[in-house]
Amino acid sequence: MATTNLVNKPAEPPTSPAGGSARRRLDFREKPQLWLVPAVFVVVVLLWEYGIQLIGVDEYVLPRPSQVVDSLWRELGDDLFWGHLWVTSQEALVGFVIGVGAAVLLGTFISQIKVVEATLMPYIVAFQTVPKVALAPLFVVWFGFGLTSKVVMAAVISFFPMLVNVVEGLRAADADKIQMLTVFGASKGQIFRMVRLPSALPFIFAGLDIGIVFAILGAVVGEFIGAKEGLGYLLLQTNYNFDIAGMFAVLVVLSVMGLVAHFVIRLVQKRVAFWAEESKVIGA
Repeated sequence: MATTNLVNKPAEPPTSPAGGSARRRLDFREKPQLWLVPAVFVVVVLLWEYGIQLIGVDEYVLPRPSQVVDSLWRELGDDLFWGHLWVTSQEALVGFVIGVGAAVLLGTFISQIKVVEATLMPYIVAFQTVPKVALAPLFVVWFGFGLTSKVVMAAVISFFPMLVNVVEGLRAADADKIQMLTVFGASKGQIFRMVRLPSALPFIFAGLDIGIVFAILGAVVGEFIGAKEGLGYLLLQTNYNFDIAGMFAVLVVLSVMGLVAHFVIRLVQKRVAFWAEESKVIGA
């Protein structure tokens, strides 16, 4: 019996470090982006660093990455820079919240009442075609050079992608599920909560993803027109001083802000709308 048990006992999986290395290699094969992304970054930086030296491009036209890093390190050690960063972040976040809130309310209202949709959508589409950047001087005249004009600019520029995604998402609800719930006597509120809202969540997160980036853009554009602080104002200052490396450093910070916001929204989406792996961005 003892011999039989030893023979029939299933083999245990290997626990040696070699097995862990094999699993890690398998992960890199299944997800090549884990090494492709940093590899492309390193190649681009090296070509940029040494290529412009070989070509003979002047530093005031295109600085080397090492100069950009030095400038960025200097800015990060300056308290004024953190003040500018806080101002732009505040403008973008407040404008984003206002724009998203208004878009969700109006989009829900439009999608539920066909008469309202038929009446308002032509005006919304017409206003959407206006370049939002061209509105920045008007906002400065109307709301002044302070925080309000930048918040309004960020709200307006993030409003339309969110609105269109909310409307389309609520329209995308499964008609068969709605009909089934209606037969069982479900109210409009229950249908909205159980069918329309879940189907709209991937669209809503797509709108949030692009809306936050547009909000940062709107805040910076507003600061271009008239401001005394903010990253947009800092960009203008470095431009006036021909500090091209400083400009690139500010652009890097703006890019990092957008990336952080993007990954935060994607993380929340995986928690809330985990069933939707990919969603189509509408109104970009």
